[in-house]
Amino acid sequence: MGFRCGIVGLPNVGKSTLFNALTQTAAAQAANYPFCTIEPNVGNVAVPDERLQKLAALAGSAKIIETQLGFVDIAGLVRGASKGEGLGNQFLATIREVDAIVHVLRCFEDDDVTHVDGKVDPLADAETVETELMLADLESLEKRVPNLQKKAAQGDKDAKSAAVVLGRALDLLREGKPARLTVASDPEETRHLAQAQLLTGKPVLYVCNVDEANAADGNDLSARVFAKAAAEGAQAVVVSAAIEAEIATMPADERAEFLAELGLTETGLARVIRAGYELLHLQTFFTVGPKEARAWTVDVGAKAPQAAGAIHSDFERGFIRAETTAFADFVALGGEAGAREAGKLRSEGKEYVVQDGDVMLFRFNV
Repeated sequence: MGFRCGIVGLPNVGKSTLFNALTQTAAAQAANYPFCTIEPNVGNVAVPDERLQKLAALAGSAKIIETQLGFVDIAGLVRGASKGEGLGNQFLATIREVDAIVHVLRCFEDDDVTHVDGKVDPLADAETVETELMLADLESLEKRVPNLQKKAAQGDKDAKSAAVVLGRALDLLREGKPARLTVASDPEETRHLAQAQLLTGKPVLYVCNVDEANAADGNDLSARVFAKAAAEGAQAVVVSAAIEAEIATMPADERAEFLAELGLTETGLARVIRAGYELLHLQTFFTVGPKEARAWTVDVGAKAPQAAGAIHSDFERGFIRAETTAFADFVALGGEAGAREAGKLRSEGKEYVVQDGDVMLFRFNV
């Protein structure tokens, strides 16, 4: 799995339409009324990567297996969701389980599609949702931190570390700021933040849902969202859910021409994936052979044994070395044999830091 992201937003902003298009399913009911999504819908989609096709062609691979990206379509949140208003409260636990939040914001005018607040204002919508998430986190930490402080006073070192970093998060929330701005000073504090599963601790990708006419360059509304994302250190992309829905039903060989007619060079899905990978600091490595060419996802900075573990825990446990070729060298030299002959196939050990696009073959002994 590449990563798992929860699609959130107010009702009628295009969440379910986007989910259906991205996963090319009709699993989520898209309807013009609030709360039409009453159970979290989960869909996995293959991550497109042109490099994988090239590698498979060179190796004569019988099968191509892309890495997978998971989407969770979560019901629309409204004011008071943290206190049980609407249907939002029951989905807060689902948000805690995802790696990132894809926050869909309505950046289009359409009198035929109602807005829960009666006006189109993506920044106000973003504030409404984030406020509910902050209130839920605030309630959680106001109970948790005093208990940790009590344990810390009794000599519990782990509780002391947790109390310090979660106390910082609580201070931020009281100031009306998200927990993701909390700075952890060591690996222990980082662990405590991760274990807390704070809703506002998740990285955020804002998806500006625009109409077809603005799909290529966005509009004034999406520009305001991009400015907000830049100020927060978040990511933002422009997507037309309506266009993505059309593309999802088209034969693959017709999509490029359709996109070109709209002034687009890639699908919204590709934009979401690229922004998501950057947001979560992820990268891709490949394994290639006659049976299959396959893409795998690891964190930026991951070492060779960790990459081996992405394939199987035994590979990491018994790791010996990784025969590694950079993607560009593998392609330029016609595959593994050419890379080996040219001295571009390297034998890397346990301290090797994986690079995006590496073609790897792991040697292990269990």
